[in-house]
This record gives sequence, C-alpha cells and structure tokens, in this order.
Amino acid sequence: MKPVWRCIDSGESDASYNMAVDEAIAEAVRKGSVPPTLRLYGWTEPSVSIGCFQKVEDIDLDYCKGNGIPVVRRPTGGRAILHGRELTYSFASGNTESCFSGGLMSTYGQLSRAFCAALKTLGMDVELKSRREKGRILTGSALCFQSVSYGELSINGRKVIGSAQKRWRDGFLQQGSIQFTLDHDLMGRVFRGADPVGIKSAMTGLSEHLPELSPEDLKPPVIKAFEETFGIRLMPMGLTTEEEDLALRLQRRKYLSPEWTYCR
Repeated sequence: MKPVWRCIDSGESDASYNMAVDEAIAEAVRKGSVPPTLRLYGWTEPSVSIGCFQKVEDIDLDYCKGNGIPVVRRPTGGRAILHGRELTYSFASGNTESCFSGGLMSTYGQLSRAFCAALKTLGMDVELKSRREKGRILTGSALCFQSVSYGELSINGRKVIGSAQKRWRDGFLQQGSIQFTLDHDLMGRVFRGADPVGIKSAMTGLSEHLPELSPEDLKPPVIKAFEETFGIRLMPMGLTTEEEDLALRLQRRKYLSPEWTYCR
C-alpha cells in the first residue's frame, strides 16, 4: 500500500494568513501529528513576500503602502516575490522520509522533479537546472525570480518557479510561486533598483506559453506528478483544529507584526 500524504487546497487568503498557515503546518508535520503536506493556495490581492533574512530596504515600502500592497516576511529564505495571478505551493515534511534525507539541495531537486513532470505533461519545454546560473543583469537583484539556481525550473532560460526553504533538524518547509501573468512595470516600482526590461528577460509566466491555462487547471497535474514522483497517494484534507489555532496566533503575533516584518 502506498504511503498517504496530505494535500490542502486552501483557495485565496491574505498575505499574513498564508505565511502563518504554512508555518503552522510545518510545525504539525515536524511533530508527527500530520503526514507530509502539500498545500496549494493563492492571494486575495497583489502582495509582496520577502525572504526571512532579506533587508526590507530592498522594497519601496512607501509605494506599497500608498498603493495598498501588503508586505510580509516569509518564514523561508530567498528573495522577494510580487504575488499576483499564480499558483503558490508549500510543502512540509520530516527528514525521516527517505526521499528527503539528503539535505537542502537534494530536497530542492526532488521537489523540482515533481513540478517539472507536471509542467511537461502540459507540453511545456521545462529545464531543470543542475547548477547555479546568473546573468549580468541578475547580479544583486532583490527579486527571487531574477536568478536560476540548482534544482529550479526555467523555460528558454527564464525562470518559471521561485522557491525557498526553511530547515530544522527534524524537517523542512519549502514555499514556491508559480506565476501566470507578470506585471513588469509594477515590479519595477515595488523593488528598488529593478529594471522592468531585465525582469522580462529573466522570468516568465505560464500564460505566456499556455494562455488558456489557469491556476485551477494546474492543480491536478501537480498533484498527479507528486504522487507519481514520490510513489505516494495525496489525500485531500483540511487543517486540524490545532493547526488553525496556531495559524491564527502566528498571524496576529508574528506575520502582522512590524517587529517581524521590518526586523532587517
């Protein structure tokens, strides 16, 4: 019998709640109270997430505040993302799973295999990077999507999924953004020093390649690819009461807190 992992389709939520739910799931998974969990979700409004260790000065906070764009600090590392029309995922697991026992880079690679398989079933010519790549226009960028690193996916050299991880001794959380449409001009305003032309040459959205595809359409191929890649069965479930309570506490005390968001 195949192992059963959990799949949560959360729909759209605001930025602070999305981050709080991902952290709450990771804690429950690490405690062993729930199985490894893939969560698929969206955003109620355009929002910026910055990496756990990123400097907030990379973002034009005055512009974001004046235009109603929430800014949230992720529990994971990496660089900033402007979230909009996309499918966002998180995946949490303990290190005892044999497929995730090899450390950070190995885990990136394993998860990317699943997303690569999902996009290829839709006919996309996706490349899985086996080494870090940077172009001249990418160096020093505040944007997550302006570099393609080991284990990440690109189409014709342009990054298509941006992911970041948080690791503990007993498990990890990976968060990722699969963009459909990109607002290059808005990114140029939100991210300090960003060049809209450079952004366009470095990243791509799925709608550019499959205009009729929607985030909802992508969910079944992702779920199927996870099941086939890892030899498991994904069971649709919701949050436990414990996870929901913890998420609400984390949202209030951490992800809505200026002390956390502007700590760097």
